[in-house]
Amino acid sequence: MAKENRRSTGITGLDLAMEGGFPVGMTIVVQGSPLTGIDHMARQFWGMDSNTGSYLMIDGEVEPGMTNAAGMTTDQLADLCKGDRIVIDSLSTIINHGGIENALQFLDKVKKDIAARNANVMFLLYPDLHSALDEIRIMRVADVVIELKEVIFMNEIERQLAVHKIRKGQVPKRLIPFNITEKGIELSTTSRVV
Repeated sequence: MAKENRRSTGITGLDLAMEGGFPVGMTIVVQGSPLTGIDHMARQFWGMDSNTGSYLMIDGEVEPGMTNAAGMTTDQLADLCKGDRIVIDSLSTIINHGGIENALQFLDKVKKDIAARNANVMFLLYPDLHSALDEIRIMRVADVVIELKEVIFMNEIERQLAVHKIRKGQVPKRLIPFNITEKGIELSTTSRVV
């Protein structure tokens, strides 16, 4: 359960690891390939509190309650960032279509808006599509940075979550294993021993 001044991540174990959830008013960047469960994490965050936020789907399948944002300008997208839980899927498409400067201006505009009204916005960023410099510039603007990755051990896939940054907060000191289930992402209570 989220504490005061925190908003649930939508994932119970992650709320515990992050001392109650995401700090309110913060911009979150989640990086990971589509195979890591990044879309599950976004849906779980957005789906809390009976969908009182906006899910702007730019480059994927639009599900009930989401907004089809394909082809919209960043000004149009900014106008649709309503509610306490906003997901932009994906920042990678905004960068690829409009360039990094346009994406950073959009990120800054949305960041100021959500901070002023104590909301949260989650941007999805796909790896290996952008230059290292562009990724660094995005990470510097973000208040919270989370990376989802998968590691293959022989015939086993292990998924891991890393919280790299929390502005004004304690970052968990370890990689957190997780599983993808029919309900979404669940943090694992056990770690692989090698």
